[in-house]
Amino acid sequence: MHDRAEGPRAAQNRREAAVRTATLGPAERAEALAAMAERELDVLVVGAGVVGAGTALDAATRGLSTGLVEARDWASGTSSRSSKLIHGGLRYLEMLDFALVREALKERGLLLEKIAPHLVKPVPFLYPLQHRGWERLYAGSGVALYDAMSISSGHGRGLPVHRHLSRRRALRVAPALRKDALVGALQYYDAQMDDARFVVELVRTAASYGAQVASRSRVIGFLREGERVVGARVQDVEGGGEYEVRAQQVVNATGVWTDDTQGLIAERGQFHVRASKGIHLVVPKDRIHSTTGLILRTEKSVLFVIPWGRHWIVGTTDTDWDLDKAHPAASSADIDYLLEHVNSVLAVPLTRDDVEGVYAGLRPLLAGESDATSKLSREHTVAHPVPGLVVVAGGKYTTYRVMAKDAVDAAVHALDSRVAACVTEDVPLIGAEGYRALWNARARTAARTGLHVVRVEHLLNRYGSLAQQLLELIAADPSLGEPLTGAEDYLRAEIVYGASHEGARHLDDVLTRRTRISIETFDRGTRCAREAAELMAPVLGWDQDQIDREVEHYEKRVEAERESQRQPDDLTADAARLGAPDIVPL
Repeated sequence: MHDRAEGPRAAQNRREAAVRTATLGPAERAEALAAMAERELDVLVVGAGVVGAGTALDAATRGLSTGLVEARDWASGTSSRSSKLIHGGLRYLEMLDFALVREALKERGLLLEKIAPHLVKPVPFLYPLQHRGWERLYAGSGVALYDAMSISSGHGRGLPVHRHLSRRRALRVAPALRKDALVGALQYYDAQMDDARFVVELVRTAASYGAQVASRSRVIGFLREGERVVGARVQDVEGGGEYEVRAQQVVNATGVWTDDTQGLIAERGQFHVRASKGIHLVVPKDRIHSTTGLILRTEKSVLFVIPWGRHWIVGTTDTDWDLDKAHPAASSADIDYLLEHVNSVLAVPLTRDDVEGVYAGLRPLLAGESDATSKLSREHTVAHPVPGLVVVAGGKYTTYRVMAKDAVDAAVHALDSRVAACVTEDVPLIGAEGYRALWNARARTAARTGLHVVRVEHLLNRYGSLAQQLLELIAADPSLGEPLTGAEDYLRAEIVYGASHEGARHLDDVLTRRTRISIETFDRGTRCAREAAELMAPVLGWDQDQIDREVEHYEKRVEAERESQRQPDDLTADAARLGAPDIVPL
């Protein structure tokens, strides 16, 4: 906690200093790589999904010298392709996994109230009941227990409790439902966020506490002294250089790539990570007439219809995947599965023509006895397979902070000096501090800047108090306050900011992860691709040839994804998706 006697000017100076050190532009990336190679770190984290980024923040806030490297872009794997929910997991309650649900509900509350109120928001869900009597009692008891566990965690009072609805009232809040699809309903609350944006803010927060962070930096081998791992050989994927980064402890947080990373030391480890594919469809808001999200039971799992700005996200599937991990492909069969299940309850069915975007992600599940990935554990495991190396795997997005804490606890156990306990429960992400005050003043900000208040709200809910930096960009160049052609939900300033402050290195990074244009427009971002590339060019030093390369690569990627989604099965979909190689091959 900061000293209560700190004056407004001192607090502002401190915030500005933190924001400056959290800038992730091209120069900062180069400096971070050089600094990591210069002197031995306490902890080097490999992999910048939500768990790796969280681990870097945990280590840095304990006063440890910390490095974080990622082979691709921040959150480019699983952590940008989730259902975008922060939730306790009602279905884990049904599996009697009370400990996991209790832990996740506590984390949900912390994120909503303290850690990231600018990014994590409440979202209502309607659960249609299809049987009279026993189902209301059974499902109602489960949701009541869910609410009770949330409140008992000490961090659940910010969300409304569940309510029982008659069929008539349920159809009033969700007119899109077929009348014969329910006899009544339950409504309860969970939370959601933009998963990739959350990871970027985690990385930037870690940097603001002194972590050295570099994307497009791939570990190609580990440094060994006898049995002990003493660091890693890191290849600068962009510049082509190679660095030896020495560290007292290395943390492998590479998710579905865990086994591959372990293979670099010829050590598979004590557990195996299995990939489960989940796909999601994005459809415009007007295609489903409802004021609430929906949760539906399927024969294998649950299906969510999630409010997402001016869209809905419909997902997800749960199938084994052993093909390309970098670009899991959604097949025609996957899309048909989701449409068939959601249409079973909709009065006006969705068709292929309603689908704006499709994305597929891989869950890193700890392999167990079950053949079905939907039965595998979402619990996480931390192991010390060889001296100097910690592996963390499994888990779910919501509990990333607990996984990070456990990983750093395991790492510091092997360090000689005494290290402070985890403090991330009390560390807000960058952009959180001052967010509520700025939200209250959003009408004044709109009047002062000339932006519509809806635009100001959009910026505050994506950047929190860092929205001030985007407003400064717009003040210096008013053309950046204009919407992006073909993706009018986003301002041109957001494209520039993604490259200058958030570590975006390529057009794909901005259209897919810094914004969600690639899944929120019917053209998948191809209409605005050139304009976005031209906005990034001055920041990243691109010439006309590079702009053309970036646009061409993006268009090929979109076409390969479309082609994969026309294929009947995983094998043919994977082959089609691989038709568009990465702009910087690994």
